[in-house]
Amino acid sequence: MQMKAGFEQSIYAILLLNLLPEKAVLPGEAISHQLGTSPTYSKKMLRKLVRADLITSTTGSKGGFKLKQKAENIRTYDVYLAIEGQQSLYSSSGILDDMLELDKEDRCCILVDLMDDAEVAWKNVLKQKTIASLFEDMHADHLLEELKTLEQWIEEKMVV
Repeated sequence: MQMKAGFEQSIYAILLLNLLPEKAVLPGEAISHQLGTSPTYSKKMLRKLVRADLITSTTGSKGGFKLKQKAENIRTYDVYLAIEGQQSLYSSSGILDDMLELDKEDRCCILVDLMDDAEVAWKNVLKQKTIASLFEDMHADHLLEELKTLEQWIEEKMVV
């Protein structure tokens, strides 16, 4: 299993929006540019975050995106659900059934319980981290100078 890049990009898009003053929005083109993604792809990703009620959008010449919820209320798991959906991470492909030549009524997968337990543990970890805690992690790291540059960029690109 490999997670799609959209989850990571969505987390960082929300972290960018967390830098905005209360009344400001950040245009989608600016977000797309900063993340290094195509504007079309970014629009799709941002729409998913809007539908999940994590961010809000406004249209027009002063349009853009901003957080709809407080950063401490947005869990990384919420972002994952918005981008990836509810589907299970594991789906048996029936290899054991084929190896043992089992009939349909005898089919089994010895990995299902293991993978279900792993998925529950993984989801619980994502539920513990919020955008606010990731934001704190960024500031606790040795990125303070880079964050100042990013904050200046936000000030240049934001619309009030």
